[in-house]
Amino acid sequence: MAQDTALRGIHVPLVTPFDGTGAVAAEALEQLARDVLDAGAAGIVALGTTAEAAALDPAERDLVTEVCARVCGERGAWLTVGAGSNDTRAGEAALARLGGRPEVRAALVTVPSFIRPSPAGVLAHFERLASASPVPLIVYHIPYRTGLELDAATLRALGTLPGIAGIKYAGGGIGPETVALLGDLPDGFTVLAGDDAYLVPLLAMGASGGILASAHLATGRFVELAAAWEAGEVARARELGHALARLSAASFAEPNPAVVKGVLHAQGRIPTPDVRLPLLPAAAESVAGALRRLAELAPAGRL
Repeated sequence: MAQDTALRGIHVPLVTPFDGTGAVAAEALEQLARDVLDAGAAGIVALGTTAEAAALDPAERDLVTEVCARVCGERGAWLTVGAGSNDTRAGEAALARLGGRPEVRAALVTVPSFIRPSPAGVLAHFERLASASPVPLIVYHIPYRTGLELDAATLRALGTLPGIAGIKYAGGGIGPETVALLGDLPDGFTVLAGDDAYLVPLLAMGASGGILASAHLATGRFVELAAAWEAGEVARARELGHALARLSAASFAEPNPAVVKGVLHAQGRIPTPDVRLPLLPAAAESVAGALRRLAELAPAGRL
């Protein structure tokens, strides 16, 4: 598959804001989408982990997708939608439903969790999903959530499958398999950083950008970082990368997206800081810590 040059840069996996009744705050979601695109994000992700997709009912998921599709359609921006399932047949059905939305450019699909299939089973799963999907797939490799660590050879094999555009790589660190993968990527296979704090080393090793929850809070600075690295401004990228890594660490002081939502609420950008059980709202000190890190990036760090 020829690499789509739009699958680069910073993509923001949007939170799902809730109003005081617990309903999806669609107007706030729409404004968040506009804000991050105005700040230079290459695209947005709807219904990712950060969106609490597992806690949304089908009508709410449709609403979130509709809002994000409308904004991306108006802006000509890249829209990725989280889809898929541990069950391959259910994943095929979920992906097929994206065919009615021309604004959707890709689907973000996690490696099956809990079941722990063999590498051959993972390849067969994604081959089936890609053949049924109306849009290219971005494999979401996040072993500390799925319980399944895939080696570089398996990830490269996924990258050769028709219909697989890239990978959101959230390996929980930089190890030998990371080095092996990025040192020998299949043609047209894009790697996007998925661990916010490791954006700079992954860019240095050949990643094309990132899907980053903490980029809600300093979108323009994350975009600046990716541009600096691409332009070869290594010293500038390193300096800014360290500052943004500190913001990212503060943003993940509690289970995602609690702190991000707390900061967005403190900024007046979403109606409540609420998350849905079993998540809990972030403690005041965690939100304050992220706000302090954000203030260190001022004035350019603010949207």
